[in-house]
Amino acid sequence: MTDTPLRSIVVVGGGTAGWMSAAALAKAYGERIQIRLVESDDIGIIGVGEATVPHLKTFNDALGINEVDFVKAVQGTFKLGIQFRDWGRIGDEYIHGFGVIGHDYGMLPFHQYWLKLHAMGEGGDLGDYSIHTLAAPRGKFMTSASDVAPTSPLAHIAHAYHFDAGRYARFLRAYAEARGVVRTEGEIVGVELRPDDGFVEAIVLKSGERVTGDLYLDCSGFRGLLIEGALKTGYEDWSRWLPCDRAMAVPCAKVGAPTPYTRSTARAAGWQWRIPLQHRTGNGMVYSSAHMDDEEAARLLLANLDGAPLAEPRPLKFTTGKRRRVWNKNVVAIGLASGFMEPLESTSIFLIQTGIGRLVQLLPDRRMSPVVVERYNAQVAFEYERIRDFLVLHYKANQRPEAFWRDCAAMSIPDRLQENIDLFMDSGRFFRDGEEMFAIVSWVQVMIGQGFVPRGYHPAVDLVPDKELREFAASVRGVIHNCVEAMPRHEQFIARHYAAPAP
Repeated sequence: MTDTPLRSIVVVGGGTAGWMSAAALAKAYGERIQIRLVESDDIGIIGVGEATVPHLKTFNDALGINEVDFVKAVQGTFKLGIQFRDWGRIGDEYIHGFGVIGHDYGMLPFHQYWLKLHAMGEGGDLGDYSIHTLAAPRGKFMTSASDVAPTSPLAHIAHAYHFDAGRYARFLRAYAEARGVVRTEGEIVGVELRPDDGFVEAIVLKSGERVTGDLYLDCSGFRGLLIEGALKTGYEDWSRWLPCDRAMAVPCAKVGAPTPYTRSTARAAGWQWRIPLQHRTGNGMVYSSAHMDDEEAARLLLANLDGAPLAEPRPLKFTTGKRRRVWNKNVVAIGLASGFMEPLESTSIFLIQTGIGRLVQLLPDRRMSPVVVERYNAQVAFEYERIRDFLVLHYKANQRPEAFWRDCAAMSIPDRLQENIDLFMDSGRFFRDGEEMFAIVSWVQVMIGQGFVPRGYHPAVDLVPDKELREFAASVRGVIHNCVEAMPRHEQFIARHYAAPAP
């Protein structure tokens, strides 16, 4: 038993990162560790996205949060994947869905058989073989059914959410405070470091109050008040691979039924997001300031809204990358304080979640063991780099004519990513590296969706007679089609079970 147990944790900053951290730590440790969150209502919260990946359901389930209560509280809708428009070429469209493609046959993944059919001029669209990618553009949605055969696609519908991030933070604040988290309102004006080892000793509020703790979570956003402002940790700049450095965000009035997918539309020098909620639609433009100025970005964004804008476009500047050490001394950076990657694949909240989960598993005592700290930093670096490479893939795999996109297609990319592309283009193969987030089903959908079709396929596919191959693919396609036909409309499903009160 350690004689230096952790007694207190101070969370610096609220928002999604701060309150997810406080809620999870309160659930994990209750009153055994004192948890205090310091935030100021005078400092705005940056929310670059309101879309998630399916992992958030696991986070909410671990906290014991009822999905119906959650979705109602955050004006949420559901998400089966991300629709990409105009990314490979202008006019192209595909969906990166959350579910499987077809089902394995023998020991090979389904897409290998599809590649042969495609080479034969048959097989249709790859998206026809996934319940997620077929249902989403048709506006169909339901959660996994428990009253069907375990082998039915309807029993395995992975889903994520669209939601109001500010409402989620408030929802988690109520959860955390009910479990003992103490919130302190105040602006931080100073940070005191211990003279002997440079650890954070206290944060000083504008009121003069000193707030002390054993471990500090920096959830202060891009400012990185502790991790960078006080500890001068340093930052890895990845803009040579992900050149967008600006964003504009604006909500607009809801028009029509909410789609069960996020939409990403490529523009001349970046891309535009669309995220439908129950009460409004979130929109934004991510772009390169070297190829488009702010005024043009705002004009283009406003010209492509579904409904009337509900505010002026809000500008945001960023540098894609991560802190050189996300855990430095007795400070762990969570959320935007740890780094930033554009919300192209809705990974921002996922990275908050995994940062918290990793901290729970590697919770230190007051000595801050270097072994624990180094393992945390190594895992964060691996996760960030693998997600970075997947995002770079979207830019690299394009055949658009504009200068921005030509630069992206021609740019040098990380060696590991180039190796993955080379292997996939050779024969449609991809090998997941450890616990990296994106698996083969994601690589297949993005590569093929953007026009990078492999030159060949696994040689074992030729061991299956062509007649058997055609019958197998037609059977899979038919089952998926019938399942989608049986699904309710997305808006009907929400109205029946998850309708939020008027805001």
